[in-house]
Amino acid sequence: MKKHKAFAAAVLMVASLSPVSAQQTKILTADKHNEYGLVYSLPLTAFDIEVTATREVRKAGPYYQYAKKYVGTDVVVKEDAEIWTIESVKVRPYGVADDGSRYLMQLKAGATAYIGVASDGMLLSINCPPENETASSPTTAGTMEGEILSDREYLQYVDEDFIASQSSAKQAQMLAESLMEIRDAKISLTRGTADAMPTDGKQLELMLNSLRHQEAAITAAFLGNVTKETVVRNYSFVPEEDGREVLFRMSDFAGFVSPDDYSGEPVYVNVKVVSEATLPVDAKGEVKKMPKDAVAYCLPGTASLSISHKGKNLFSKEYDMSQFGVVFGLNPDLFSDKKDPSYAVFDPATGGLKEIGSMKDFPKE
Repeated sequence: MKKHKAFAAAVLMVASLSPVSAQQTKILTADKHNEYGLVYSLPLTAFDIEVTATREVRKAGPYYQYAKKYVGTDVVVKEDAEIWTIESVKVRPYGVADDGSRYLMQLKAGATAYIGVASDGMLLSINCPPENETASSPTTAGTMEGEILSDREYLQYVDEDFIASQSSAKQAQMLAESLMEIRDAKISLTRGTADAMPTDGKQLELMLNSLRHQEAAITAAFLGNVTKETVVRNYSFVPEEDGREVLFRMSDFAGFVSPDDYSGEPVYVNVKVVSEATLPVDAKGEVKKMPKDAVAYCLPGTASLSISHKGKNLFSKEYDMSQFGVVFGLNPDLFSDKKDPSYAVFDPATGGLKEIGSMKDFPKE
């Protein structure tokens, strides 16, 4: 099967946050208006690649050097940093119509055969209803972990003496005293021994939440603050031939960036042909001839698809792919036989024949 460089280059793109949607299907019937000819396309095998990454933002506390003395630990953030880590990769194959492989199913006048196609004209079935492709489950981007604090939020909880002080050591001491007061207040509220107890449970919850936030803000001035965000991106990729190319890049400044943005490290998608399909042979070992006016379908080849980043393999699996296959055909008389017509179902991702049989045996709902 011929290669499709221009098409593959055009389809390699960043999708939106929502995954590839399922295609709608339709039925095409033959009549005098289309001269009893049904036009369809075979698919190119494409992939929806879902990448989940964690964005970790580290903010150093201005008094980290006093953490051991006042907070009891030297496990602190000393420098601001942003780190992106790829956590997982999921891959789903699907089909897109190859505009360079349009075929005609020519029927005789009066024939009742029909075909099911996707919205882009890709062949899905003959003489039976086509099924919609199952879309990927929506994923949520932006899931946060950790206390969300603004820069120097602890300054909201200090007094004039703290602001007037020019000594970082003195400021650290005053912050530590404020931290102890907040913790004592929390203990008094939870034990019911505070001088001014709340009147109901909701008010108690609000007061405790406020104290927890103040505690986190002051503690962050010593230990620093770390927040993590889960981000999901989907990419569409159509393999072209053996080889490796950049799917996207991962930057510690901007996260997911385009392949030509050299601020990030490349994430490669690698395709390696395992076996190219060949035309079927008869009992004598000779290649079978294509039936006259054959209904074309694909005998897919097999290739491995892997994804890597910084020398680490993130995903690897073998798939059947139409790009590395060959086109063969079914006798169209099978589907227009008045006594015993056949039906056929094709793989929407590869164009391969999944099922064929008598319409008498087609499962009824």
